[in-house]
Amino acid sequence: MKSMKNLKTIALTLFVAATTLTASAQNKKINVEKSKITWIGKKVTGQHDGTLNFSSGTLVFDGKKLKGGSFEVDMTSITVADLQAGKGKEKLEGHLKADDFFGVDKFATSTLEFKTIAAKGGDVYTVTADLTIKGKTLPVTFDLAIGTGTARTSFKVDRTKYDIKYGSGSFFDNLGDKAINDEFELTVSLVY
Repeated sequence: MKSMKNLKTIALTLFVAATTLTASAQNKKINVEKSKITWIGKKVTGQHDGTLNFSSGTLVFDGKKLKGGSFEVDMTSITVADLQAGKGKEKLEGHLKADDFFGVDKFATSTLEFKTIAAKGGDVYTVTADLTIKGKTLPVTFDLAIGTGTARTSFKVDRTKYDIKYGSGSFFDNLGDKAINDEFELTVSLVY
């Protein structure tokens, strides 16, 4: 009888501890209208830049400490900002949405899921996350700065690791000034 009572006490203690831990975590949904992703893709003869929109996203906090996060990006929203309508803008946006690049007909979303988070100092965290583009998931690491209701990061992604090889000098010879850098840069500004 005593061991049964001890088991009940242990079970109750674990339940209370789990409830306390769960209650302290706070999910902060991002404002998808105010949050932004900007991209820069470089090539031998210059660069292009543009934007992408979030479909959804959440940062998880325990008090003021970052504990997690997950995001979904609408790849069909990719736009080119440095070209004007009629000056190749539509052509480049169409090419970026095509199978040569992001294949948005088949892969309409990309995702990012935080896996490990380490406090770096102040309100900066080093995050390792799983980034899924075109159905392929690989880890990326970046520093995320947390502000009051905001978060910001910049990092590079090697597109060839996600089978986006068009114009890559790593895979094709004799591209000359048509070569496109393997890495593209992302700058992310979150508002929650």
